[in-house]
Amino acid sequence: MTTLIIATRNAHKLEEIRAILSNRFRLLSLRDFQEARPVIEDQPTFLKNAAKKARELAKWLQYQPDMELRIPGASASVLADDSGLEVDALGGAPGVHSARFAALDHTDPAAAGNASDLENNAKLLRLLKDVPLEKRTARFHCVLSLIRVKPSEPTLAGHLFEGTCEGIIQFTPTGHGGFGYDPLFVPRGHQRSFAELGDDVKNKISHRAQALLKMEKGLESLILG
Repeated sequence: MTTLIIATRNAHKLEEIRAILSNRFRLLSLRDFQEARPVIEDQPTFLKNAAKKARELAKWLQYQPDMELRIPGASASVLADDSGLEVDALGGAPGVHSARFAALDHTDPAAAGNASDLENNAKLLRLLKDVPLEKRTARFHCVLSLIRVKPSEPTLAGHLFEGTCEGIIQFTPTGHGGFGYDPLFVPRGHQRSFAELGDDVKNKISHRAQALLKMEKGLESLILG
């Protein structure tokens, strides 16, 4: 079984990836490598942030003397995800700043930490308060970077996979599921938000689900071929 080391400590993101991939892979995460240094996500695009996170974790793993013991199986890869919300009326914001959107109001962007979902959603609604429904178009965008890390000399040129989910930002949050901007985002072809639709629906149509499907289709030739 192929092992994927997911380059995240975000419990919501990890559980979503686990649910989408089901039991087809052995999954580890940064929670299994607590001593790994955090990667500063300072790149201007999802693609560059995902590539940076995958590359730096792969480099770090390469020089761990006990890596062969800590990562079971004959085949292992780092999988890094960078994703967020792009709102057309805001010129694509919050984009790569999605997780720290509200925190940018209080500190230097380079030093801003993540804000709470409640704060980020409140800021988004405030900025869109005078925007009519037909102009509240948006999309979730996900980029995955996959780098093989076993044997012990990985090629650090990652393979990239993208997924998007189009929709609109509604005027008030609805639903209690999901995380992030899910209570505000209504995917195209649906009348309810991601937070209302539930995991079974979201994990079939989301930006992350689409990117992971592309990764699965190309995985065998990329890391086993």
